[in-house]
Amino acid sequence: MNYVLSFKPAIGLYGHHDPSAALFADGELRFAIEEERLTRDKHAVDTFPERSIRACLEYEGIELSDLEKIVLPYDPKLRAKIADHYLKNTVQLDGTLRKVSHLQNVVTDQFVARYLPTRRVESRLRQIGTPVAPIECRSHHACHAVSAFHPSTFEEALVLTVDAKGEYDSTVVWHATADGLTRLRTYEHPNSWGLFYAVITNYLGYRMFNGEGKVMGLAPYGEDDGEIERRLRDRIETGVDYDVTAITGRWGTEHGVKTLEDLFDRPRSTTTDEFDQFETNLAHTAQKLLEESVTDIVEEYIDHVGTDNVGLAGGVILNCKLNKAVAEHPAVEDVFIQPVAHDAGLALGGGWIDHRPDEVDPLTNVYWGPEYDTDEIRRVLETNKIDYAEPDDLERRVAELLADGALVGWFQGRLELGPRALGNRSILADPRTEESRDRVNRFVKHREEWRPFAPSMTDAAADEYLENATDSPYMITTFDVSPERREELRAVVHPADDTTRPQTVREEQNPRYHRLLREFEDATGVPVLLNTSFNDHGEPIVTTPTEALKDFFGMGLDVLVLEDVVVRKRSQSGVLSGDGVE
Repeated sequence: MNYVLSFKPAIGLYGHHDPSAALFADGELRFAIEEERLTRDKHAVDTFPERSIRACLEYEGIELSDLEKIVLPYDPKLRAKIADHYLKNTVQLDGTLRKVSHLQNVVTDQFVARYLPTRRVESRLRQIGTPVAPIECRSHHACHAVSAFHPSTFEEALVLTVDAKGEYDSTVVWHATADGLTRLRTYEHPNSWGLFYAVITNYLGYRMFNGEGKVMGLAPYGEDDGEIERRLRDRIETGVDYDVTAITGRWGTEHGVKTLEDLFDRPRSTTTDEFDQFETNLAHTAQKLLEESVTDIVEEYIDHVGTDNVGLAGGVILNCKLNKAVAEHPAVEDVFIQPVAHDAGLALGGGWIDHRPDEVDPLTNVYWGPEYDTDEIRRVLETNKIDYAEPDDLERRVAELLADGALVGWFQGRLELGPRALGNRSILADPRTEESRDRVNRFVKHREEWRPFAPSMTDAAADEYLENATDSPYMITTFDVSPERREELRAVVHPADDTTRPQTVREEQNPRYHRLLREFEDATGVPVLLNTSFNDHGEPIVTTPTEALKDFFGMGLDVLVLEDVVVRKRSQSGVLSGDGVE
């Protein structure tokens, strides 16, 4: 077999967050994992993905020397295209010493970017094994674009890649056909919607590249605010020819945050437990301007390329409300959204980039990580003297516990790739009451109580529960909930706009999870569960049974299901609480 390893290094000048690795055999994706799942450090900032690389090799039982080549989804030489931007920044600085210091940094940055990164990577790989296969660098946004088209079912599409920054580009418009991808337009850094949204995120008290999803969830609590919108529109342009550089004029967010402080005569937020009307309105306005520009670009270029299929990738595409706006645009017929849209998905595009689109199988799931069998789980439990049971009809019994109000950790099969738990590393609860939502926020996830949750539902139930329903297996877009069904889903409907971000589950995609949903339907009449990622606040999704057990005993969960095994917490009397599983 011809093995190809693709990984985002997140080392030095290659970027600094969400490294991952993926292994391909003759073009077929075999294994993929994010480094954070192994280091247990959220986003694995400035981390070389050594553990991910080793996990890929171990899964296939090969050595580094068995690889045909290594693909890095980043081409450092392209950074030279924004050297003039950094030089302009130098001129704008006050004081000779500051200018000299900044100029030295620019020169060093460009020299190191051009000559050193692949040497650094090769040096780190030699610690894993030798010889090191040839290393090829590919454009960041090209890898995003490949991930948004090659695993789709489209023969032709408009592809849009939107993030904070590639090497020099922040938004790129592509025409994708069976022959590959053609770059139609490039919006260069720092003219970046990803960076603009990161500035808003920091200004509202969250951390860039970590809190953007929370700002998106906050936005529906706000409303149109003419004064906020006027002040922002006075500084930026939206639409096809957008320009947000008055806010994003330098890499990083500190300059932008200070600009917003001056613009609104108000300091940045220092708490995220509660937000006032200004803060929610600002989030609402930022979301509105983002959606306005991206949909304008889509409309313009759909007409240009003559296809109404759209592929989306890049970190900004994790914004599921934006994806809803694109999918529902009158000019759009069909959308494929790469579920691992952020930088962790670059490893996928890097592995497929040298293949024709028709050589890549359509994406059917994202279960590409490690798995653990029941025998291994039993050994862990018995070594730690943890009581467990193995019910004859596990799905039925767990569904009954959920219907009775239990909060369940659900650990099955191969680990998901990407930011969403999709029924293999999930926390599950009854979706029917707001009390259920509040209990998960307060006692399990230990996070702000205003934040909404998402549901998993059988694919057959989507038309009944969602407006304009389409297949949505990856929790990457939102839908309006049918008015007559909202009361059944209070725990997973956004309180401010009656939308939800569903996972539709097909039997062939995840048989056991689908059976659990069907059993819950038999018990309650509702084929839906609240599904959130199996992790505590601020940590990555659990990877191993031991990590699941740690979180189970450290969080307000009632039940833990590890493959065929059920663990329940002891009551004060020392007897397993509840009945029917012993």
